[in-house]
Amino acid sequence: MCMAEATASLLQVEETFSACLARIDALILKPLLQAEPSDQKGKENFKLFLLLNDRFQALWNLTEENYRVLKQKCSTSESFCIQDIYPVWKGDLFLSLYIQYFVTFANYAVVHGFEHATKSKSEAWKHHKTVLKQLLTDFTPETSMSLALYTILHKPIRDHVQQYVQLLTKLKEVLKEGSEKDVVISAIKEYMKLESFISQVLDEACFTKALWKSLSYKFTDMLCVPERRLLEDSKNLPISASTNRSDRILLFDDVLVLIQGNSFQSFDLKLVWVDENCKEKSAPGLHGLRIVTPEETFFLSAKDPQMKAVWQWKLNQAVRQALNGKRDFPLWGKAGEGTQPPSCRFFTYVFRLEGKFKSASYEGEWHWGKPHGKGTLKWRDGRNHVGDFKEGLEHGFGICLVPRRSEDRYDCYKCHWYEGKMRGYGICEYGNDTVYKGYFKDNVRQGFGILENLSAEHSFKYTGQWENDKKNGYGVWEDKDRGERYIGTWLDDHKHGQGIVVTQSGVCYQRTFHADKMVGSGILLLEDDSVYEGNFTEDLTFVGKGKLSFANGFILEGTFTNKSGQGLQTHGILNTSNEQLDDRITKAQLGLEEFPVEKRWKGIYDQFLEFIHSGCKEETEESFTGFHVQTSKELRRSQEYLFCQRGLLHLALEQKGQLPPKCVDEDTSDQKACSVVLPLILPCFYPELFMLYMLYHEREDDLYCQGIVDLSLFPDIKLLEFLDVQKHLWPLKDLTLTTNQRRSLIKDKCFLSATECLQKLITTVDPREKLVILQKTYEEIESTVSRVLEKDYKLPMDDLLPLLMYVVSRAKIQHLGAEIHLIRDLMDPTNQGGLYDFLLTALESCYEHIQRMRLHQRENCPMPHSS
Repeated sequence: MCMAEATASLLQVEETFSACLARIDALILKPLLQAEPSDQKGKENFKLFLLLNDRFQALWNLTEENYRVLKQKCSTSESFCIQDIYPVWKGDLFLSLYIQYFVTFANYAVVHGFEHATKSKSEAWKHHKTVLKQLLTDFTPETSMSLALYTILHKPIRDHVQQYVQLLTKLKEVLKEGSEKDVVISAIKEYMKLESFISQVLDEACFTKALWKSLSYKFTDMLCVPERRLLEDSKNLPISASTNRSDRILLFDDVLVLIQGNSFQSFDLKLVWVDENCKEKSAPGLHGLRIVTPEETFFLSAKDPQMKAVWQWKLNQAVRQALNGKRDFPLWGKAGEGTQPPSCRFFTYVFRLEGKFKSASYEGEWHWGKPHGKGTLKWRDGRNHVGDFKEGLEHGFGICLVPRRSEDRYDCYKCHWYEGKMRGYGICEYGNDTVYKGYFKDNVRQGFGILENLSAEHSFKYTGQWENDKKNGYGVWEDKDRGERYIGTWLDDHKHGQGIVVTQSGVCYQRTFHADKMVGSGILLLEDDSVYEGNFTEDLTFVGKGKLSFANGFILEGTFTNKSGQGLQTHGILNTSNEQLDDRITKAQLGLEEFPVEKRWKGIYDQFLEFIHSGCKEETEESFTGFHVQTSKELRRSQEYLFCQRGLLHLALEQKGQLPPKCVDEDTSDQKACSVVLPLILPCFYPELFMLYMLYHEREDDLYCQGIVDLSLFPDIKLLEFLDVQKHLWPLKDLTLTTNQRRSLIKDKCFLSATECLQKLITTVDPREKLVILQKTYEEIESTVSRVLEKDYKLPMDDLLPLLMYVVSRAKIQHLGAEIHLIRDLMDPTNQGGLYDFLLTALESCYEHIQRMRLHQRENCPMPHSS
């Protein structure tokens, strides 16, 4: 067969087929379209029939178009080519239309559409038997009308696909090897797949239709859907469910159904996982599959491994195709092809059984039947949770909205979650205009936290410890309306124990509290710096025995009374010796003994220790590092009259023996803590820690900065001379001059490399790296001197100190005192007595000398004017 013969044969096939379709349309479809039923079920089926007619017309139009093109081509004397074979070059369109037709045809058959159609009382049906006899050669009087209609609407079309395969196969045999033959071979494969697809579609429709006939109306009304196909039935391929819960198991293309008696359960295949490697809970000798769904897990047991394998393969294929949203082509593909669906999925599900998520809708990622990954939970009462999930529970960061009763407002929790409960740092914006920023544990406020009321009425702020959702331990309460601050201990949301109160007028007192009421004696500091020690009332009136120390050192000790209309009266002794002037109590001393730093901020230490004990895991790091610089500033404001003490890290690690077990060799343990633990955890809370060091060394750093400002006025040569640097060490070669410059006026040129190196001290948080920077600074100084002297030169201490002083003054590092003390406190114990220790001591000497230098400069020599 040549190309011309193939084209002619195709033309004849298309002509015959088009004529057949025309007869079917005129004699069958059009009369049926005029017989629209009046009952509800009939109307639903009629809609399907209208769609089937549309698919039929599309096939007919394509056939007609192919026929016209071929006929026109044959009427000319032009040569023929492979492009003239429409079923090849427009193969995708042909395949698509045939697939659509047979899918719709099968949907109509499944719901008994042909049976309903032949029950029509339309007059047109009087002649249908005659018409069907003309169209069907094997039509007999015993043939039912529905079967005849079913046959006439699919057999000619199915046979036509087979004709395409036969014609293309003959064409393939005469074509030479090359691209045209390859195209034809590929087309043959696709049409053979289409034949297989049609067979499977019709078989599944017949299989499904028979199932609906066998089940009661109760099941069919709820389960029968035109698009749904039965893939397997436990009556045909025996398998049973665990605990005898199921009489029958049905696998459809979208759901798995377990039937028991008059009830059934259905499971959406998109959320079904099949585990073959399970510890079977079936009887001995049975072979089981574990089926996992969002709320239930059960087992399917087969009597032999072959049955188990078939069910497993069909289940996995059905799940995979359901997830893809379409059936394979052909429906089941090759054996073993793509059998395993993904374990991680994205889907929406509404929980129905009793439990934490009952009636909640979850949309998000799943893994083996449990929410896992990113997702959103929504309850009917307005609650919703957006965030991370792990193994079915909230885990990681999440935002939860909870509606307030009798109010059209929400509480918003932005928090870290652990195994379904709030844990770690979070922020809660309550619907009553209060905000909590702090730590949670087991869904309640626990540890350090700040609660603030932002409303105009009764605004307040609490900064401190929480236990079981109540203020417990050390905390600071600020009543912004009254302008009053309480600094002290709490118990069950009440002021309880030692406390300090600062009033709006500046009066400050220390007292013992019991359930918000003052008890016993206390210490009262007045606006004029007088100090009263004894008992006093809530309106700060002296009563009973007490001692009043005046700012000038006088002391009045005796009994105080306050009678109405007579003012304050006293009976006692006045001491005017001034002997105790230096021992008088100041605001800064209040609470030092009662509130040491480890008691004040226990909540922060606990979080830090928990982070260390967890092995500094990444999942706990974000929860631990909730507080940043802004929170540190709030801490500073909250403890205005309390000193911060040094050594936060050391204190936290040693508190109450909560460190991991120490090694026998104490030095080895310290070295491990510094070299392994410290680099991991220090960056997490460095801003807070350095803030504390800055606060503690604020006064010394202020003096140092004033000295730096004065020294910065010196030109290079004047500063070297002022610091007593020996002249033969001056790097004058580095001072490049213009014609209008003098060396005595040049600034910031000498020892530039060492200065830039030292300035890197503030770019790292690791004390080890800071020490390395200090060593490199020393090496840069020594390198510059060696270059000046044109020989290697080791700096003695007498030469190093003034040179290092010059570099420090030019580097102008702020808060150098805080840097030095932090390095000293956190330095690896193995560095003590070594080079690092020596260089740090030298830097400390420079720092202290610059502080003292300013006063000395003022007394002995005038400062230079800026050039």
